Amino acid sequence: MKEIYTAKIDETEIKVIEGDITEERVDAIVNAANSYLSHGGGVAYAIVKKGGREIQDESNRIVKEKGPIPVGNAVITSGYKLKAKYVIHVVGPMWGEGDEEEKLRIAIRNILKLAKEKSISSISIPAVSCGIFGFPKEKGTKIIAEEVNKFIKENPSCLREVHLIGIDSEIPELFKEALLENG
Repeated sequence: MKEIYTAKIDETEIKVIEGDITEERVDAIVNAANSYLSHGGGVAYAIVKKGGREIQDESNRIVKEKGPIPVGNAVITSGYKLKAKYVIHVVGPMWGEGDEEEKLRIAIRNILKLAKEKSISSISIPAVSCGIFGFPKEKGTKIIAEEVNKFIKENPSCLREVHLIGIDSEIPELFKEALLENG
């Protein structure tokens, strides 16, 4: 894990991290999921591989009970063998489906709202929708940073630490630029 940049808003530290989200030592990590919480590829697969099959089993029970998770919604499972206690699974928008920017804002708000409801004080958030869902990376990281800033200002002392994370240098650099832009 490599810390690229740190900002502070009131009591909350926002850290930009280059590294593997499955190695994060936070209360919760965020998984950009599909509506069926079928964690068969990418970061979702890595989370299940490292955290244990139980994450997929719990996700399956949620979908069986609630049906497919709509775009913008978030659900939570245990982290099982991960260093994080929880995994918040969020369904971000696919680029080209319409109203993607607002849907991504709603998705990030729902992640943070769920974290607040569960008294989570530290969370690691990747560039939701900016991978195989095709959301432009610069635009997506900017929206995520804006929503995190807004939430922290509206909910002071709710979160102690927020990590914005990417596996290589590209996403962390974009998160850093977005945070610097937001002031």
